[in-house]
Amino acid sequence: MDEYGKLLKEIKEQIKVAQLKTVVAANSQMLWLYWQIGNFILESQNGIEQRAKIIENLALDIKKEFPELKGFSVRNLAYMRSFAASYPSTLLSKLQSIERDFSSNLKKIKGAILFLETSDNQDFQSLQQPVAMIEQIFVNSILAKIPWSHHIILLDKVPYIGERFWYMFNTIEHGSSRNVLVHQIESKLFERQIKADKITNFQRTLPEPQTDFAQYMLKDPYIFDFIQAKDKADERNIEKQLTEHITKFLLELGQGFAFIGRQVHFEIGGQDFYIDLLFYHTRLHAYVVVELKAKDFEPGDAGQLNFYINLVNDKLKSSTDNDTIGILLCKGKNAVLAEYALKNINQPIGVADYQLSKAIPDNLKSELPNIDDLEKELQ
Repeated sequence: MDEYGKLLKEIKEQIKVAQLKTVVAANSQMLWLYWQIGNFILESQNGIEQRAKIIENLALDIKKEFPELKGFSVRNLAYMRSFAASYPSTLLSKLQSIERDFSSNLKKIKGAILFLETSDNQDFQSLQQPVAMIEQIFVNSILAKIPWSHHIILLDKVPYIGERFWYMFNTIEHGSSRNVLVHQIESKLFERQIKADKITNFQRTLPEPQTDFAQYMLKDPYIFDFIQAKDKADERNIEKQLTEHITKFLLELGQGFAFIGRQVHFEIGGQDFYIDLLFYHTRLHAYVVVELKAKDFEPGDAGQLNFYINLVNDKLKSSTDNDTIGILLCKGKNAVLAEYALKNINQPIGVADYQLSKAIPDNLKSELPNIDDLEKELQ
């Protein structure tokens, strides 16, 4: 039997084994099958002359043998090959260890990601191990915990293993759908939440482990691309649109934020004060005051937010709540200025930028075709 014939026979046998286990549709078992097939293809390509036709021939022959079976198209088999090449068996064990660190110690996230980013895949070449042992490692790894459709997105859109691993971890933690994952990647969530140099005083004002999680949850910048705003949009208009799109707003803030209210009123010393946006964070067990500025950061903004945090601590916080946290969202900031402004403030505050989607300028609207014109052109 020629080498291709041996390859096809091995793959057909693996498919039959998976079917006999009646778990081919289960995510972890299906992914294990895909990973095995990807490795068979990788190994076979070292000795087969017509490499370009291997996957095409496999797709045709598997279809003949299993006509009702889905998922073995040319495109999907090519992804299986990439899947196996990206995650050799020795890397699987390392990913398990890193995942445990992520879950127990947020401080280790950057270090683990840096290790993965600086490691070449040559460092993780597959070793000859019993198949049963490799299967156990695989099905217990993070790879087996997310859907195949998510893996395809990550293989297509995220070239670096450390960043890809973080998106897997984030998907599991938040139960992110395929569309949410695509949006997170396109909005560069990894860069904004993990790689950004965040400006806070959390290390000095919060106890552990609150410090680590508060620092982790903060993004910079926040992307409110569902908000249409002109250059001179004021804070009230932006607040109104944020609360009108509260589901998208909460998605951008991250898991755990519960919306309390907008322009929350307090009367102190015969004067009225209004907090822009008030939330409660279910994991931090703390109120979160969000102040929105339609301008660059100014030192006085930190003092104003500090005042509002004191109000919430005095008027709303109970004995079971942790210290209230403040997030100051600005159109821009001078990092040195912001760090000095937070230096002697004893309430936990983070300062971050935000970005809005630009509205179409009025002078261009007349130049754009309307729906009726487009329909006529299409007809």
